Amino acid sequence: MANVMGQIPLPRLSKATTYDNWSIQMKALLGSQDTWEVVEEPTNTTGYTAAQTKVLKEMRSKDKAALYMLFRAIDESGFEKIANAITSKEAWDILKKVFKGADRVKQVRLQTLRGELESMKMMESESVSDYITRVQTVVNQLNRNGEKLTDARVVEKSF
Repeated sequence: MANVMGQIPLPRLSKATTYDNWSIQMKALLGSQDTWEVVEEPTNTTGYTAAQTKVLKEMRSKDKAALYMLFRAIDESGFEKIANAITSKEAWDILKKVFKGADRVKQVRLQTLRGELESMKMMESESVSDYITRVQTVVNQLNRNGEKLTDARVVEKSF
């Protein structure tokens, strides 16, 4: 695994930084570099073969690297939502639920986007290119939320 410390600036603990947030980020970073074990007691792997222990360490390291990247890739309010996540999957699932929304919210979003697409008209002061960009933006949002529109439907709305 590439050396993360050479690529990403280390979090700095200062008076302006809360220790809790800094420590969460550092635990993830140290885990990604397979160095957390020197800070905290290692997990008991008694009975594991050397190969199993190696695979487990590699997976944990990759998971902590991903978790650290997620911590660094969001703002403070997003960080607070995933600060207690132990794995990168757990953090990802929390962010997905919070920012993408539950199924009911998704259905409302789809309905809103469908209505927006249906009512969309080209404004007099708008160029054809700008109008097509607006249409494509709504179509992309619909696609990302599970609504697949045919090319014929998109072209029909565009002109």
